Amino acid sequence: MRVLLTLPPDIHNLEIYRITGMNAPPLGLAYIAAVLENSGHKVKIIDTPTLRMRTDEWIREVKSWNPDIVGISMLTPTAPKGYKAAKLLKEELGEDLIVIAGGPHPSFMYTEALNNNIDVVVRGEGEYTTLELVNAIEKHGLDRDVLVNIKGIAFKDRREGKIVVTPLRPFLEDLDKLPWPARHLLPMEKYTLFGKPIRIAHVLASRGCPYGCMYCITSYFWGRRIRFRSAESVVKEVEYLVEKYKTKQIVFADDELTVNRKFIYGFVEGIKERGLDITFACGSRVDHVNKEILKYLYDNGCVVLYFGVESASQETLNRIGKRITVEQAKRVFKWVKELNGFATGSFILGFPWETIDDMKRTVELAIKLDPNYAQFTALTPYPGTPLYEFALKHNLIEDWNWEHYTTVRPVMRGFYFTREQLGKMIKYAYRKFYLRSAFIMRELRAGRLKDLAGILFKEALNMLKEVIIHPLRWR
Repeated sequence: MRVLLTLPPDIHNLEIYRITGMNAPPLGLAYIAAVLENSGHKVKIIDTPTLRMRTDEWIREVKSWNPDIVGISMLTPTAPKGYKAAKLLKEELGEDLIVIAGGPHPSFMYTEALNNNIDVVVRGEGEYTTLELVNAIEKHGLDRDVLVNIKGIAFKDRREGKIVVTPLRPFLEDLDKLPWPARHLLPMEKYTLFGKPIRIAHVLASRGCPYGCMYCITSYFWGRRIRFRSAESVVKEVEYLVEKYKTKQIVFADDELTVNRKFIYGFVEGIKERGLDITFACGSRVDHVNKEILKYLYDNGCVVLYFGVESASQETLNRIGKRITVEQAKRVFKWVKELNGFATGSFILGFPWETIDDMKRTVELAIKLDPNYAQFTALTPYPGTPLYEFALKHNLIEDWNWEHYTTVRPVMRGFYFTREQLGKMIKYAYRKFYLRSAFIMRELRAGRLKDLAGILFKEALNMLKEVIIHPLRWR
C-alpha cells in the first residue's frame, strides 16, 4: 500500500517549534516507515515543521502522492492541527481515505481523536501495530471483525457507532530487531541547532523509564522498564550516519542514557575502534553518575549532559516520584565544574502545592548549581500522566486549548498561586538566571553569547525552551 506518514501541517509557528530554531527529526515515524518498507509497502514521510509547511502546501503534497493511508503523529500541542488536517483530508481526498493517528496524545485521548475524523488510533509503541494494521486494511479494509484482533488500536465500530479498544500490544523486547529509522525519507540536511547548518543526527538507544514521575509521559507511553539496544548496533548506526550524512554530532533521543554503564563503555570503545570523529549529547540523572563516569564521558566525546533537577524541595521531589535528592544534584554539578564539563539543568515551576516562595527557592537552587544553561518550564498536565488525573480531580486546569500545552505557557493553577502568577515566575526565573553578570561573562568568553542572546531577547526571556541539544522529550 501507499502509506503517507506526517506531522500536522502549519505547526512550525507553535511555541514548541519556533522558540529555538532547532529542528529534530520525527524518529518515531522514521522507525514505522522502515518497518513498513521492509514489508513491501511504499512510504513517504512529511516532516512539516522542519519544512515549515503550511496547510495548503501540505494538502497539495499529499494529493500529488495519492496515498491509500495517511498516518498523522500527534503530540498534545499539535493535536488540534492534526484533527483539522484529518478533516481536510476527508474533504479533499474523499471519505474513503483511511486516516490513522498515533503518538502520545491520541494514545490516551483516543475517544477525542476518533470523534475528529480519525479512523483508527495506534496506541503506544507503533511499529508492528501499524504494520499489522496496514496489512489488514490492504486485505479487508476497516472490517470490524478483523480490526478487533489487532492489539494496540482503538477504532469506531461503523455499524454500532461504539468505540472499540483492543488490548495493548506487548512492548518489543529486543530493540536490535528494529530496522534503523528510514532517514532517506527525511530532509536530513535541515536538522539544525540555533538555525545553523550543524551536521547533527539523532539516535535512539533505549525506550522506557522505570521511575514514573507524575508529570512525564515517558514511563506511561514507552513502559516502566528501560529497554536498551546493544552498543554494537548503535555504533554501527553512528558509523553509517558519519559515512552517509557526514555527521559530526550525535544527539541521543533517550531521556536517560547513563543508567546503563555497560552500554556507555561499549559505545565509547566501539566509536574509538572505528576511528569515528564525533561528539555526542545525552540525558542523565544525578543519581546515576559519579565523578569517575562523568570524567569518562567528558574525556570521550560527550559535550553536553542534560540533568532533570526539577525542584529545590526534597518533599516535592519525593511527591512527584523523581527519586533523587537535592544533595545529589549539588554534588553532580560540583563535579561537572571540577571537570570543566558542560551540563544543562531542568527546573519545573508550578507544582500544585507550591507557593511563590517555593518557586523562588527553586530558582535560587538553579543559580547555586550554576549549570551552563538552565531550562525553566511550567508544570503541564499531559493526558496519560498521573499529574493529569490529579489536576482533573482538583479542578486545576483552566486552559483546555491543547496548543498551549508546551510547558512554556501555564495552563493550570495551583492551590496557592494563579496561572498568571506562574507565568510571571517563568519570566522571573529566566531573568534571574540569564541576566547575571557571571553568566554573561562566561558565555562571552566561550563565544556563545550571540547565539543565546538572539533566542533569549527575541522571545522576551520567558519563552526559552530546550536551550541546548536535548532532543525534545515530547517527541
